[in-house]
Formats: sequence, C-alpha cells, structure tokens
Amino acid sequence: MKIAIIGCGAMGSVYAGLLAGAGHEVLAIDRGAAHVEAINRDGLIVEGASGHRCVRLRASQSVPVGETAELVILAVKSAAAGAAARAARSLVGPHTRVVAIQNGLGAADEVVQAIPPGQLIVGIAGGFGASVRGPGHVHHNGMQVIRLGAYAGLPLQDVRAVVSVWEGAGFKAEAAEDIAVMQWDKLICNVAYSAPCALTGMSVGEAMDDPELGPVSRAAAIEAWEIARARGVVLTFDDPVAHVRAFAARMPDAKPSMLLDHLAGRYSEIDYINGAIVREAGRAGRVAPVNETLTRLVRIKERSLT
Repeated sequence: MKIAIIGCGAMGSVYAGLLAGAGHEVLAIDRGAAHVEAINRDGLIVEGASGHRCVRLRASQSVPVGETAELVILAVKSAAAGAAARAARSLVGPHTRVVAIQNGLGAADEVVQAIPPGQLIVGIAGGFGASVRGPGHVHHNGMQVIRLGAYAGLPLQDVRAVVSVWEGAGFKAEAAEDIAVMQWDKLICNVAYSAPCALTGMSVGEAMDDPELGPVSRAAAIEAWEIARARGVVLTFDDPVAHVRAFAARMPDAKPSMLLDHLAGRYSEIDYINGAIVREAGRAGRVAPVNETLTRLVRIKERSLT
C-alpha cells in the first residue's frame, strides 16, 4: 500500500518506521530539513518499545506534485491539522482513506473543511511517549494502542480494513464505533498530565505521585470526566482517577507532548486539550475551573515564545 504521512515528528516517524518496515511504500512529509535529509541519506531509526530498526523510505519537505496515496495519515499537532489537510488534498483520490490522529478535541472538524467527511477516519494514539532523539532518529517509551473510528459515513468494515494495515505493522489497533467515547477516554488522561507536566517539568509518573501536583492532576481528570458525562458521552470507565493512574503507571518516565513542545520552544496544543474541557463545559451550561486555570497558566507561559 502507498501511504503518505504528513508530519513526521516523533509520533509520525514511529508510524512511518513501522509501516515502512512492514513493506508498505511510505512517503514521509515533514517541514524539518535536517530530519528529511537524514531520512533520505541514512534511513529512519525507530527505537524503544517496538524494538530497534532502521528503515529506508522516501522523505520530502512538501507534498509531491501529481501523486496520490491509498492512505494518508495526518500526524501533525492539532492546531496544524486543518493546514495539513489542505496541503494533502492533492494526495487524496476518490478511494483514499485519510486518518487524522491528533490529541484532544476539535482538530477533525477543521480537517473536514478540506477532506470529504466520508473519507475521514479519526484516530487516537495511547501510551507511546514518543520523542525525537535527533534528525532521522525517534524513540518511544510505550506502544499501548491505536484506535480508529469513522468521522461520518464511512462503513465500519472500511475502518477495520485500515485497522488491519496498522496491525500488520505491529501496532495494537482497534476499530471504534463511537469516536466521542474514543476521544474522551484519551482526553481525560491528557488533561491530567499535559498542562500539569508542562507547567512543572515533571514526567507523568512524578506528577501522578507528587504531593502538591498530584491532587491538581486528579482534579483535572475528575472535572473532565464530569463534563463528558454532562455532554452525554458514555465513557468506558467509572473511576477517572484509577483510569489516569493506570495510564501513567504504564510509562512513568514519559514526558507529555505539551512539555516536549515547551522544551523545544514551541506552542502547545493546550486549546485542544485542557482548553477543550472549558469549551465543552460551556456547551453543557457548566464551568470547568480546574482546567480553565491550567489553560490560562499555560497560555501565560507561552507568551515568552512570541
């Protein structure tokens, strides 16, 4: 299968490495010149929970003209998803499936401004803890699950066909019938650790057990769980604290992507994670003071990036 991956940072490179290693023709598209050059020259190194591999694949800083792909994966940050979808339009033929894998809520609604809704699959990646070690070199601490669900109109068997592609590359992948449940299950973990760790520099394990930050982390998760229920989402668990503690326990040394963004001098996805809880609370006629406070503190910290 010909697969194009837009955004080959940490997670996108994990996808690219394993899918190429499984024999697919993978085109990695990333704006980083050094990363693209290293991949084309030396191959892409992926190490960590999936083992160690160096795979050969084609990399480019832009979408090539005149090519289409059978599968397009949008692996950019949430705020860039809409722009990535617009850039990827030339790769999308009538039978192409597009997988948008972003944290939080809201990115898929921007993607469908450029991609037909009936061709879009929404995904979440759980428990990877991926980071870039250097140009052409990524690492991931875990490899829990990839969940995929139709945005609108795509039959479940078509989603399962895409799931099988991921499974064949070594991922644990699942088809989800309800993308809201899928997204909120992950989002509640994100809100517990993303902003708290970004503000303090702690790993998820440190945040989980810290006597000062731990209660804040748990309060953010409980508040998000309550808002999900108020929005009519039927979650798969009844104890949000146990849910987020189990998530952290699987990879205690991992640093959330929001913290990694700050360490690299980049803006984070705060408006799609903790900030999303504030928006969803408003739609339910409620407030979310814990997540609103965390969101505002992260925004203040990011002023120094301007």
